[in-house]
Amino acid sequence: MHKIAFICRRGPHGTAAGREGLDALLATSAMTESLALFLIGDGVLQLLREQQPQAILQRHYAPTFKLLELYDIEEVYVCTDSLAERGLTVADLLIPVTGLSRNDIRHQWDACATHICF
Repeated sequence: MHKIAFICRRGPHGTAAGREGLDALLATSAMTESLALFLIGDGVLQLLREQQPQAILQRHYAPTFKLLELYDIEEVYVCTDSLAERGLTVADLLIPVTGLSRNDIRHQWDACATHICF
């Protein structure tokens, strides 16, 4: 079976890309368990604790990431280089993740047959 990589490069607010990508990931998990989520660049902000999007009149969907475990989505990779560039660590994130350098993330991508970016 071919693994599908969902790659998030955008921050959580300002566009619907993050929310729509998360919805697509959860929907795809109903058809296959061979999934991996990668958060790089501003995408690492998707998982940031203590978001308050109501202040900018945005829907607070970050808690939905806590459902990944219920959907058997166990491979969640976060770029540690991207976190460091934003003054963050994996401890600042909402859910447990595997932190990888940019190079290590590229190696994980190689194991995926399909790449969906959001």
